[in-house]
Amino acid sequence: MTGAAGSGATGAALGSGFVLAFADGWASADNDGPRLPNRIALINLRREGMATLDVDVTHPDAGAQGDAKGSAQGDAQGDALAAGLYVVATPIGHLSDLSLRAIDVLRRADTAAAEDTRVARVLLDHIGAHPTLIASHEHNEARMAQAIVERIRAGQAVALTSDAGTPGISDPGARVVAAVHAAGLPVIPVPGASAVTALLSVAGFAEPRFRFEGFLPARSRARRERLATLARSDAVVVIYESPHRIVETVGDLADALEPDRIVVLGRELTKRFEQLHRTTAGALVAWLDADTDRRRGEFVIAFDAAPAELAQEQPVDALLAALCAELPVRQSARLIASATGLRANDLYRRAVALRLGAAGTDDEASADTSSATPPEDQVSDDHTPPTSDSAKD
Repeated sequence: MTGAAGSGATGAALGSGFVLAFADGWASADNDGPRLPNRIALINLRREGMATLDVDVTHPDAGAQGDAKGSAQGDAQGDALAAGLYVVATPIGHLSDLSLRAIDVLRRADTAAAEDTRVARVLLDHIGAHPTLIASHEHNEARMAQAIVERIRAGQAVALTSDAGTPGISDPGARVVAAVHAAGLPVIPVPGASAVTALLSVAGFAEPRFRFEGFLPARSRARRERLATLARSDAVVVIYESPHRIVETVGDLADALEPDRIVVLGRELTKRFEQLHRTTAGALVAWLDADTDRRRGEFVIAFDAAPAELAQEQPVDALLAALCAELPVRQSARLIASATGLRANDLYRRAVALRLGAAGTDDEASADTSSATPPEDQVSDDHTPPTSDSAKD
């Protein structure tokens, strides 16, 4: 779908019956169309006088000319949706990504429960939808969940939306959905744009499985420990990050991965300043540092699955983490070596790479991290080195 028609355009038919009429300034999926880069920009759309997107979704079987008799029958049946919770995905940046079904649901819903009513009102006005608007966000979600359940019990169709993307996916909404399920009432997904699938579709990873991690811990130590575990995932890993922590996260990611591991970074996906970069973990920090503009906006990052030999080390990492939380690193390495037959020196180096160390032994942990290769007389190793590649770091 290309281009925008002038003011008063009659529109163009899509498929067998959907008709879209675009006014001045509206574009489709090209890179010059209107986008929703953030809440302020979305609210500004209202000030710019964006025209309503006219979508005939009530009678999809009526063509561009329409069938008066069919339309009359449809009107007689009424446009009310069945009672239930409709979990509606909204655009993550580009207005054109709002699906025809989402427009239909939002127009016909009795109530829209929105993360931010100001953002939702602009979008609803833009498509000519006028449901009762209520707020349901992370600070009142537990309380609003029961209120939404009561509305559905009373026969209402409630559309649940977040500011961008899908409710419950790194956004509020899960508590409402769980409460409606618990009440035995219908929950209906209305899918749409997703930063996760958008990035994976252009990443080019051969591994078909992926793990969505969402946002990493804000604290540096917890983030590094989490990345050390994710680095050994046998599936592609996808994370979100904000502009406030992108530099620290990229640095920690580069430390956790092998230098040649493929990483794909998406910045401001579907928005005006969208940027996609496919590189290696070893080159990621330098790329981010080369231009301060690359640190702006919202990020989604995916890195390739670990090689098989690294993925197999994850159980040992868990043992190291558990023991190092209570014992000095050297003692932990010796204990695991005696139980598994692995080399104590290799386990020590692995613990250093994971930045593990027992609470209350900061001095020793600091000394441990000063060298990734301890002298043989410091870490005894009475075991025969394993010959299997899967046991090597």
